Amino acid sequence: MDAQTNLVALPQRSAIKAYTDFIDSTLKPAVEHDDYQYFSFKAIDNAYKAGLARSTAGISPAGLSSLYYTWLSHLALSPGKQVELVEKGIRKAYRSSRYLQSAMQDGAPCCIEPLPQDHRFSHPGWSRWPFNFIQQNFLLTQQWWHNATTNIDGLSAEDERSISFIARQILDRYSPSNMPLLNPEVLQVTLEQGGSNLITGLQNLMDDIERQSSGKPPAGTEQFIPGQQVAVTPGKVVYRNHIMELIQYTPTTPMLYPEPVLIVPAWIMKYYILDLSPYNSMVKYLVDQGHTVFMISWFNPTSDDRNLEMIDYQEQGVMKAIDAISSRCPDTKIHAAGYCLGGTLLSIAAATMARDGDDRLKSMTHFAAQVDFSEAGELMLFTNESEISYLEKMMWDQGVLDGSQMAGAFQILRSNDLIWSRIVHQYLLGESSTMNDLMAWNSDLTRMPYKMHSQYLRRLFLNNDLSSGRYIVDEKPIAISDIHVPIFSVGTEKDHVAPWQSVYKIHLISDSPEVTFVLTSGGHNAGIVSEPGHKHRHYRIARQNEADRYIDPDSWISQNSPVEGSWWPRWHTWLAEHSAPQQNHQSLSTQWHDRGLCDAPGTYVLQR
Repeated sequence: MDAQTNLVALPQRSAIKAYTDFIDSTLKPAVEHDDYQYFSFKAIDNAYKAGLARSTAGISPAGLSSLYYTWLSHLALSPGKQVELVEKGIRKAYRSSRYLQSAMQDGAPCCIEPLPQDHRFSHPGWSRWPFNFIQQNFLLTQQWWHNATTNIDGLSAEDERSISFIARQILDRYSPSNMPLLNPEVLQVTLEQGGSNLITGLQNLMDDIERQSSGKPPAGTEQFIPGQQVAVTPGKVVYRNHIMELIQYTPTTPMLYPEPVLIVPAWIMKYYILDLSPYNSMVKYLVDQGHTVFMISWFNPTSDDRNLEMIDYQEQGVMKAIDAISSRCPDTKIHAAGYCLGGTLLSIAAATMARDGDDRLKSMTHFAAQVDFSEAGELMLFTNESEISYLEKMMWDQGVLDGSQMAGAFQILRSNDLIWSRIVHQYLLGESSTMNDLMAWNSDLTRMPYKMHSQYLRRLFLNNDLSSGRYIVDEKPIAISDIHVPIFSVGTEKDHVAPWQSVYKIHLISDSPEVTFVLTSGGHNAGIVSEPGHKHRHYRIARQNEADRYIDPDSWISQNSPVEGSWWPRWHTWLAEHSAPQQNHQSLSTQWHDRGLCDAPGTYVLQR
């Protein structure tokens, strides 16, 4: 067997060995029973799928095959749809031939326009012959395939979204903008630079391959090291356990609001997205407004932490943080805020506290966080029994879901911007991307324990237990409707991870005395990191009280006009309205002046 074959076989060998060891240590005592033979066969399946999952990026071939067959069989049983597609194909061919007659003339009007978010053909060269004809034919083909994968009788909405998404990914892969000889911008730059752009692009490619294979971060991230250039807001780690470190930030104002603010970031990200550079740090902004701020910094799990569960993150994470804050700020309630999955976890903890009569929360804030996952956006395309079961085999073998594997799924959701556009600019045009603090943070990846992530995918995404009253904590169900504190919820207009319409469902699920909802410009990250002074930012805001009637998302957005600027000051005002008057920090019992365990940003954020 040659070296290349050995390298291919290696992942499956390690997976088989892992499952063999598991059988010997766990199931061998049951050798006299029929269960042992059953689990032996099961282990072979698991080991095979675990090895295969690495080469398919965790995407189940069986799930894709089943989806393709479902679409094709429904299309085969719809002769009317077939006739419609033939008719549309003929019409598009006619439009293309008509356009061909005028395409050689400068300024010829297009027969089809790209979607507003599609910037692949914005270069002036695409309006000149023959590139205008090439891109127009591609857009017509793309439109035809959209028709071919939608509005098919009998095909479920979930399957329709999935097959349409897959077709779009394939078309994006073969877009003429990705092909050097068909892209006028690449040809123009190559002629102007005598091909040096391709040499530079090859160097960029080789550098990226070397960095990825050796586990190095992207070039430029060394300029944004936590504790040096980012995550520099002064503070102390005041509590630590195996799950998290709790940071308390040093006050910068003589007067403080008595109620502290606890921020719970998602465990799939490093916390310092909310404490980037000083000018765009949400933590610094809050501290400078007179708030006492605490932040959870999650540890980065390894394969040894494979059996950590959701309840561990809830009890050893959120609840231990609340306990630590209560001991440092006694006799006062807490403003709790959660970002993304941190908001979901905070909601679980808050509902558990409400069920058990624990009233230490003063308010709850969500940043792009969901509690109902029935319409959780395009991430749902990766959430079905076939896909989750397949992914679980890979996670069990590794002990964790690696950050790069998770990042790959997010990149696919925006493949034009995050994959193909980058390939064109860096490898074909020879451009070097300029690293910024948000990009550096985005490349600072974390891992997720096997058991916890499996529970999260099944209980929240697949079964939607939290919004349905089926989520069990300590052998009893919890309900979001039990939370009776004011809620401030933020959604972002271009969110591919937590669509704002899904975030907006807090109006339907909660029984809060008031819900203030903000819809801000930007995406899942840039919409939240929207500091005062950031150009081209706007937001909409409205409050719904307990006695008000429900307003659907479309009506809500039409009734609330955009306001220019950052939404951060509005959140600060809201927190101030729900807090006691400011007091001199010397008169407060808040413990902020001790040494703590170490300086912020702590040690967990530096884990790789």
